[in-house]
Amino acid sequence: MKTFSATPADIDKKWIIIDAEGVVLGRLASIIAMRLRGKHKATFTPHMDMGDNVIVINAEKIQMTGKKRDEHFYWHTGHPGGIKSRTKQEILEGKHPERVVYQAVKRMLPGNRLSRQQMTNLRIYAGTEHGHEAQAPEVLDVKSMNKKNTRS
Repeated sequence: MKTFSATPADIDKKWIIIDAEGVVLGRLASIIAMRLRGKHKATFTPHMDMGDNVIVINAEKIQMTGKKRDEHFYWHTGHPGGIKSRTKQEILEGKHPERVVYQAVKRMLPGNRLSRQQMTNLRIYAGTEHGHEAQAPEVLDVKSMNKKNTRS
């Protein structure tokens, strides 16, 4: 029996919309990363961009457990002594709250050219408005997927 390896003709990309309101950041990011890579498909091929196009709305209303809102994001301007930092809370309250979700998903993908190509299939919006109605995205209910199991 031969191993199946997908070709560009075998790839079937869908559009998926995810509402991030009230969803824990890490759990959301892992589901998005899996969908972007295409690991949820039976025809997954590691060297091909097989993932779906993912739209995330309400990124400003995500949840974080513990003290993660007080953790810092660091970056460097390129000048001597140019290290900068902001807490996740400051970023969520600022102009671009979708950057917290973007960084979480980016860090869950491997650091190669293929993952940078797969990140172009991700669209994140702070509010509920998005301009992708023409693609007829399917709703993926992540909130119900991540409910804690309660014992009766």
